[in-house]
Amino acid sequence: MSLVDCAAAAHHHLQPPRIKRKLDDYDDADYNPSDLVSVRMRKSDPNAVNSSPNPVPPPHPLSPRLPTARSSASSSSSPPSPPSKSTFISFFVRMLSDCGSIVVHASPNDTVRSVHDQIQSLTGIPVAEQRLLYRGRQLQWEQTLSECSIQRDSGLQLTGRMRSTDHPQAYQLIDEMVFLTCRLCRGEDLKLSSQVKARLMEFLAMTPRTESEQAAGHLEIFMSACAPAALVMLLMSPIEGNKKLAEESIEQFVNSSRSVLPKPIHSQCAPIVLEFCKLLGRAGNDDKLYSLCRSSLASMVEHIGIGNGLRNGSGGNGGSGKAAIAVQELFPFVSELATRLSRDLVLSTEAAASVGPLHGDVRDFTAFLLPIRAAILEQAGYGGPISVPFIEARLNLTPYGEEIKFLHCIFVNLLEKMELCLVKMEEGLSVKEKGESEHPRLGWCQYFAILKELNSISKLYQGAEEQFWAKLRHRKASVRYLITKYAKRSDDHQWILDHKEVTTFESRRHLAMMMLPEVKDEYEEPHEMLIDRSHLLAESFEYISHADPEVLRSGLFLEFKNEEATGPGVLREWFFLVCQAIFNPQNALFVACPNDRRRFFPNPASKVDPLHLEYFRFSGRVIALALMHKIQVGIVFDRVFFLQLAGMNVSLEDIRDADPYLYSSCKQILDMDSETVDQDALGLTFVREVEELGSRNVVELRPNGRSVAVNSNNRKEYVDLLIQHRFVTSIGEQVAHFAQGFTDIICSSRLHKLFFQSLELEDLDWMLYGSESAISVEDWKAHTDYNGFKESDPQILWFWKIVEGMSAEQRKVLLFFWTSVKYLPVEGFGGLASRLHIYKTTESYDRLPSSHTCFYRLCFPPYQSITVMTDRLRFITQEHVGYSFGTW
Repeated sequence: MSLVDCAAAAHHHLQPPRIKRKLDDYDDADYNPSDLVSVRMRKSDPNAVNSSPNPVPPPHPLSPRLPTARSSASSSSSPPSPPSKSTFISFFVRMLSDCGSIVVHASPNDTVRSVHDQIQSLTGIPVAEQRLLYRGRQLQWEQTLSECSIQRDSGLQLTGRMRSTDHPQAYQLIDEMVFLTCRLCRGEDLKLSSQVKARLMEFLAMTPRTESEQAAGHLEIFMSACAPAALVMLLMSPIEGNKKLAEESIEQFVNSSRSVLPKPIHSQCAPIVLEFCKLLGRAGNDDKLYSLCRSSLASMVEHIGIGNGLRNGSGGNGGSGKAAIAVQELFPFVSELATRLSRDLVLSTEAAASVGPLHGDVRDFTAFLLPIRAAILEQAGYGGPISVPFIEARLNLTPYGEEIKFLHCIFVNLLEKMELCLVKMEEGLSVKEKGESEHPRLGWCQYFAILKELNSISKLYQGAEEQFWAKLRHRKASVRYLITKYAKRSDDHQWILDHKEVTTFESRRHLAMMMLPEVKDEYEEPHEMLIDRSHLLAESFEYISHADPEVLRSGLFLEFKNEEATGPGVLREWFFLVCQAIFNPQNALFVACPNDRRRFFPNPASKVDPLHLEYFRFSGRVIALALMHKIQVGIVFDRVFFLQLAGMNVSLEDIRDADPYLYSSCKQILDMDSETVDQDALGLTFVREVEELGSRNVVELRPNGRSVAVNSNNRKEYVDLLIQHRFVTSIGEQVAHFAQGFTDIICSSRLHKLFFQSLELEDLDWMLYGSESAISVEDWKAHTDYNGFKESDPQILWFWKIVEGMSAEQRKVLLFFWTSVKYLPVEGFGGLASRLHIYKTTESYDRLPSSHTCFYRLCFPPYQSITVMTDRLRFITQEHVGYSFGTW
């Protein structure tokens, strides 16, 4: 079923009254705002032929109506019949706000109340809202016309009764504003326009900012006085100047409601903005003013919530305050936006398409659906995914049945369109990889946001979530591109981080990096450090551990003592050197894994240093800063350390590299024949021997563990407790302080865990260590430019021949001398911040090469032979030289 079919099927249940329906109550042909009342009178009373051409507008058909107040004597009776011609007198009643007159026939003995009833039958204005004045005096209901001295052709004035309200000044302002708009619609003095805006602005300025109930009473006046209808009448008026005034007034109200008034008051503003949306719907959904109102309404309902003013279908509101907007009233907007998105998605797949889904449409679609999804799950009582066939079979018995069915149609349709878009994307991306001229299309920019919302909808329906992720698993290339190109730092990306199977390393790295602070190109007030190489670790600790995290996030500026070099190259070198020192086993902070000496986890015996916990917090800060600056430091974490930083459990298989001997022993215990274990062949109890500071201590793994023998029934528990103590309990403090240091930079403990949860261990390896592949000389050449030299010069040919003959370690040292980078990114040289450069100098041939690591420049004179060049390069690729280039 297409989206259009779904919309048509659900139209009767889901479409609230719009302005078109209002006009259908009158005459559809030749609509004129000034005819509203006369048309209504013809509809309600065919005999009312004596109305004036310009009567007052009644309450707007789409506005909330106040109950009609009548006396007990007349509340159940029909309007009184006209008196006989022999006794009646005729007189004029000037209508509200001086908008015309009607002729009333009555007997001199009739009461004033009977006249009020006639006026109600003719105009629809409730008796309770009427006040009749004659000769400047208000007429009382119980008086007769004779007692009031009303004779034939007398003139009475009908005004609005000032109802009991806590906001009389606001009521007067809006009543005057409506009165002025009526006069403008009749073409009266256009100078009145400034008074309309003045009264509206004064009304908005008076809106209570703190008391929600007070604000509700204040804003209710705007609705009960039919101000939205009056402004829309002004908008549709053919008289010059009225349209602009109406647009400015409506924009003033809507913008003030959204941006000036505090969010707690939005629940009171939302019904008024909804009313504007309904009334403006007649002008067309592409109208700028309608779009403003719709977006403002979406923004409001997104934050209101069911229990804070957004009522459910039965009129409740979750027990909080007065009901404001029914869930069903939002579905026409969802239907409208879904249709637009479906159309625009198809258009974005066409050749040379320059259009696609609009940001505003996607944003509004998401905002409207947020409270609707909450209502379906919370108010309708669905505790889990909904079965669509079940709902269809019980459509009339199920709360929100039509809405649930309709929303599922929207999901299916948009998912189908999105799959088509992703297929077309992959075709375009494959063309780009071949080097052909294919650029990202404008329409692609909203795909990621639409996918996020479809994922949220899929959680409502049985099988829908599996269907959604299955389609994305087949489109990894498109998903990767969308993430790296369009995912925003300010958004929550956990929805896709939880599904690593649809992402790649590049996309996971991109999302993780957006959790870290962004490195600024230019630092206003960087944290300055002056480090002595001979005291690198201790001085770095003082500078980093005692600094305010906010200062560290603002940028770093570093110099080594007695060296002139500064800039990003020196900072890269410092990161590499300080991380090598932190993870050096001789400093007792971390232990290298026996099976992989690149991997480290906290040393349980680190307490030999009284400051060890402070050093772990310092280490967490340094690693977070290195990741933030995208610097590979040549070390990686062991799985047991990585899992604890992610807040995950450590299992037997996770300790394979950290402690191969313990892993093998535990495997044997678990695999051993049960009968042999029960014969106490192991001789084990629930204890563990721990060596600390030269002494051995026995730790019980459970209460009274010394007395509990390990048998076939409890051996799994024994292994789990042993692993827990060895790799969790014994290093718990160290991990916690490292995590706190990392959190200092990432700003949130939730984000710190999510950062590690979003990555595979291999992802973090590549981010911290870089590429494990040998440096490719061909890749190096391809990313190097020349200044002063040409690629065909003998010196350049000699240079690359010498590099090809170097060992892997010598190449790393040369690269470090050149760039302060020893470990390349996973992408190789293409992953560096810029291309590399070789500069020709005019220095003497006996000078060694020099470098400007900030700009990735290697400089040397045109050596006269390959022998001389080999000698010079061999010297700078000695480790102790290449790692202290700043002294040259």
